[in-house]
Amino acid sequence: MNASPSTLPIDEVCAQIKRRGYSVSQMVRIYGEEFDILSDPFPNEVGVAIQVRSRRTAQVRALQLPSTLIQGLRHTGRVA
Repeated sequence: MNASPSTLPIDEVCAQIKRRGYSVSQMVRIYGEEFDILSDPFPNEVGVAIQVRSRRTAQVRALQLPSTLIQGLRHTGRVA
């Protein structure tokens, strides 16, 4: 039995985000800043995050991914 795209478990959402390039050793430009990705996507208390290092400040932190990205996957099974 296949899960409906509107009920994708958070682990599957994380896997789909990873397949779209949000994975270790990649670079992402988000929120107007460039980051080196240090971890695969992981669930947290408010959605999904990735561990990153800012290319501007070299600070390492967890970066919350936009809720629109998460909701797009949960409701359609893909990123719009």
